[in-house]
Amino acid sequence: RCSHMNKALYKFIRVAFSILLILLVVYAAIEVSGIGYDFGYRAFTEPAMEEEPGRDVMVQIKDGMTDAEVAEMLLNKGLIRNDMLFRVQLKLYEYSGEMQPGLYTLNTSMTPTELMVALSTVEEENTEDTQAVETVVPDTQEVVTTGDEGDEDEPEDNVTAE
Repeated sequence: RCSHMNKALYKFIRVAFSILLILLVVYAAIEVSGIGYDFGYRAFTEPAMEEEPGRDVMVQIKDGMTDAEVAEMLLNKGLIRNDMLFRVQLKLYEYSGEMQPGLYTLNTSMTPTELMVALSTVEEENTEDTQAVETVVPDTQEVVTTGDEGDEDEPEDNVTAE
C-alpha cells in the first residue's frame, strides 16, 4: 500500500512539474514575443525625446566613428532613448555606415529618422566662389546673378531694368 501511494505521489509530482515547466516556457515565449514586437514597432515609430521646440545639442562626428559609437554618443547627449534600437534603425533605413564627420547642431525634438538624415547629409559650404551674387550693372541698371547657377559673364534671362 505504501509503495502504491509513493508511486502515485511521485507520478503526480512529475505531471505537476511537467505542467509547470510547460507553463513557464509558454509564459517566457509570450514575454519574449512582446518584447520583440515592441522593439520592432519602435524601430519604425520611435518619437523624439522632447516636444517642440526641444533643446539644441552640439554633436561632433569624427572620421572613422562606428555606428555603435555614434549611437552611444547620441544616447549620452539625450537625443535617443536606446542605442541598440538606433543601430537597428540605421540598418533598416540604410544609413548604416553613412554618418558624415562634422560638427552638428541637433535638437531633442528630432526623431531618430531626422537625426539619421541630418548626420548623413553632407552640406556644401558656401564660399565666395560658389555663392550666387546679384549685382547691378551701372550703365543699364540690369540685375545680374552670378555664381552657382550660371556663368559669371552671362546675365540670366530674368533681367530687371529700372
